Amino acid sequence: MPTVTLNKKVFEKLVGKSLTIEELKEKIPMLGTDLESVDEKEIHVEIFPNRPDQLSEQGLARAFSSFIGVNKGLKEYKVESSGEKLIVEKSVKDVRPYTACAIVKGINFDDETIKEIIQIQEKLHITYGRKRKKAAIGVYPLEKIKFPITYFAEDPKKVTFQPLESKEELTGLQILSKHPTGRDYAHLLEGLTKFAFFKDADDNILSMPPIINSHDVGKISESTTDVFVECSGFDFVVLKKCLNMIVTALADMGGKIYSLELEYDAKEITPDLSPEVMKIDYDYVNKRLGTNISEKEINDCLEKMGYGVKDKNALVPAYRADILHPIDLVEDIAIAYGYETFTPIIPKISTVGKELEIEKFKDKVSDLLVGLGLLEVETFNLTSETNQNKMMLAEGKPIKLHNALNKEFNVLRYWVLPSLLEVLNTNLNREYPQNIFGIGTVFKSKDTDTGVLEQERLAVTLCSDDADYTKIKQVLDFLMRMIDVEYEIKEVENNSFISGRVGRVSVKGKDVAYIGEVNPEVLGNWALEMPVAAFELNLTELFEKL
Repeated sequence: MPTVTLNKKVFEKLVGKSLTIEELKEKIPMLGTDLESVDEKEIHVEIFPNRPDQLSEQGLARAFSSFIGVNKGLKEYKVESSGEKLIVEKSVKDVRPYTACAIVKGINFDDETIKEIIQIQEKLHITYGRKRKKAAIGVYPLEKIKFPITYFAEDPKKVTFQPLESKEELTGLQILSKHPTGRDYAHLLEGLTKFAFFKDADDNILSMPPIINSHDVGKISESTTDVFVECSGFDFVVLKKCLNMIVTALADMGGKIYSLELEYDAKEITPDLSPEVMKIDYDYVNKRLGTNISEKEINDCLEKMGYGVKDKNALVPAYRADILHPIDLVEDIAIAYGYETFTPIIPKISTVGKELEIEKFKDKVSDLLVGLGLLEVETFNLTSETNQNKMMLAEGKPIKLHNALNKEFNVLRYWVLPSLLEVLNTNLNREYPQNIFGIGTVFKSKDTDTGVLEQERLAVTLCSDDADYTKIKQVLDFLMRMIDVEYEIKEVENNSFISGRVGRVSVKGKDVAYIGEVNPEVLGNWALEMPVAAFELNLTELFEKL
C-alpha cells in the first residue's frame, strides 16, 4: 500500500477543525486508513489501493472532514466552460488512444503546493495508473500554452524537444535512453513505431506521455496560477476518474475548474463532476451487515462517508473509483456505523474445513509426474486469442475480456497446451530435453449463473530431439495406471497435431484428452526447433468419472 506524507497544518486547515495528536491517532484509522505516525508537523498514512482519491492532503481531508461531521455529505464542485478545444488525432488510436483534460485557474503556487501536486501525480501514477501503464498525468503552466492543443502520434525520431530538467533537446527516441525517466519507463513504449505527443497551436511540444513533460512548456513554478491538466491512457472511463481526483484536489487548493471540449469522432466534455446515482437497498444493507438499522441511520452513515442522499438513492462522488456495486455502499456504511459497534456472535452451525477432494487429486497427479522427472510450471489464465487459436491452428472460442488493456491478455484460455508451448518458447536458450507439465483452469461459455464453466486441465509436453508419440503415451500409461484408470484411444484429426499421430483418449465412454505429436507448423509458430509430443487431460471430467 502507498504511504503518503501529509502536512499536518495544511490537513487541519482543509478539515476545518484542529484536533490533538491523540484524537488524530484515534479517528484516522476509523476511516479505514492505516495511520503509521503523526507528530506536530507531519502525518504518515497508508492508503488502501481502493481509495486513490485519498492520496493527497485534499483528498484525505475531504473524507475525514465529512467523517467527523465538520463538512458532512456530498461536496459539490462547480465546472465552468473554458471555451477551449483539444484535438485528438486518429493517429493515436493504436498507440495511446484516449485523453481526458481540464483547466484549473487561480491557484496560489508556492513550494508546499508544488510538492503536494508532485505527490498526487506520483502516487496516482504508481497506484491507480499502474506505474503509468493504465494512466499517465501531466500538469502544465497555462500561460505558456496556446490553444487548441493537439494530441497526436508520430515517429519519435521526427519529434524533438527539451525534456523536463534536461539541458539539451532530444528526439522522442533519444529520451528513452538518455533521460533518467525515459529509461525508467521505456518498456511502456517497447515495440511501437509511433509515440504519442501533446502540442499547442504554435507546435510547441508539451509532453510525450507516459514518459516526460517538456522543460519549456511543462514545468510548474511559483509564478504559475493557472494550469492545464491531462490524463492519457487506454480506457476513457479510467482517465475521467483520474482527472476528477486531480482537479478536485486542485479546487481544494483554491482553484476554479474549467472544462475542455475534446474532439474525438464524437465530441466529449471533460471533466464531468456530476455524481453517479446508485439505488440504496436498505434491506440488502441490513441483511449483509446482520443489523436492523433504520433508513435514516443508513442515510446518515452514507453522508458521513461523503455521499449525497436523494429519493432513496446514493449520490456517489465523481472522484470515487471504487464504488462499483451495492456491496461497496455496504462497506462504507459499516465503516461509518463503526465496526466497534457490531456484536460478535458464534454462528449456530458447526463445520469443519477440509481440502477439496479434487485438489487432493491434482496434488497426487502432480507428485506422480514430478516423480517421472517432469518439471511443473505455473501459467496465467489470461492469454491472447492469437496464442489460443492462430498459433495452434485452432478455431476455438475463448471468452473475451471487455476493455482489455492490451492484446497479450485479452481472453480467458480454453486449453492449457498453448501456455506450455509459450514457456518452451521463452526458454529456447536452455538445454534440452525440456519436459514440463502444468495444471490450470480453463474457461468455456455455458448457461450458468456466471455464464462461464470452469474446469481443471493437465497439459504435458516432452520437448527433445527424440520426443514422439510413444514416449508421451508412456507418460499417460504410467499416470493412468497409478490412479487405477482404464482408458481407450481412438485415432482422430486435430490441426494442432500431426495427422496420423494424434488420438482421442476416453474413460468410460467420456472423451477426456488429446494426445499426439505437435504439428511442425505449430512448432514453427512458436519458433521451436525440437519435436514436441504432448497431451492435455481434463482432470475435472476424469475426477467425476472416478
